[in-house]
Amino acid sequence: MLRIHVPSAEARLYGGGGVCCCVGTGFLRGWRVRPTDSGAGNLLAISDLHIGYAENRALVENMRPETDRDWLLVAGDVSETVDDVRWALETLRDRFEKVVWVPGNHELWTHPKDPVQLRGVARYEHLVSLCRELGVLTPEDPYPVWEGPGGPAVIAPLFLLYDYTFLPQGCATKEEGLAYAHGTGIVCTDEHLLHPDPYPSREAWCRARVAETERRLAEVPEGLPVIPVNHYPLDRHPMDVLWHPEFAMWCGTAATADWHRRFRVETMVYGHLHIPRTTWHEGVRFEEVSVGYPREWRKRPGPPGTLRRILPMEVEAGDGGAASGVGGGRGEPR
Repeated sequence: MLRIHVPSAEARLYGGGGVCCCVGTGFLRGWRVRPTDSGAGNLLAISDLHIGYAENRALVENMRPETDRDWLLVAGDVSETVDDVRWALETLRDRFEKVVWVPGNHELWTHPKDPVQLRGVARYEHLVSLCRELGVLTPEDPYPVWEGPGGPAVIAPLFLLYDYTFLPQGCATKEEGLAYAHGTGIVCTDEHLLHPDPYPSREAWCRARVAETERRLAEVPEGLPVIPVNHYPLDRHPMDVLWHPEFAMWCGTAATADWHRRFRVETMVYGHLHIPRTTWHEGVRFEEVSVGYPREWRKRPGPPGTLRRILPMEVEAGDGGAASGVGGGRGEPR
């Protein structure tokens, strides 16, 4: 085995970072996955668990791996309170071989019902410390390499936020976009509860995260495909189906629009929109793995809370539509 460690810019900030790769001496396989032996392990994903709802908490209580070698990617919005986040991640950590978490906007809220009233960066760092205590990987840790079926592939947990560049049609600035959103009544709760301290704005925090993450992804060794996990999609195209397009302002940044090409992305895993489906963009698979709120998942066919398999592949490159269980593009305030 060849073991490579590449230090990153974020390592100097958080004492972690980089990518830790264990790569076999044979050739690297492409992302077209061959059938594998039973019990060889699966790379699974889920997001938007929202366990503040009793029905959703019950879904987590019943989540189980398919094999004892399964990994689980959790793409944010576990809950609004630190205690709930701890319970959910600890529960899942005890069942899966490895759990990887990235923050959603709900974890970053300073919610009045949460005894932990930290704001902004301090809240994020508190959550990272909690995950390290539990043995759960975060965007501040070395990127792990999935070497099970369909691998090897670098799993890159990301924390990027958004910068209001996904503006409504006809709007040229953030101010115009927010005015339009207030006029329609579709305004994300982040405007009241997600504080950027010590940054002057959420978009400034986003720019800092994008810059550090971009440098870090550029350090991933050539030849290894990347599976980024972020609460928001790296490209705007998943927002095309939103019932309220103005909600896209709180759904990512145009700064990452070419990352799926630049960084050899095999599958982009995200959540946030509560529209679980598979799309293909410029030959790259984008997988939304949201559970969403009970009022949303009750309307979908199939059992709620089903873990989405990222590797080995469940879909083929010719599948351009949605995975089973796709919901309407609501774009409701979240």
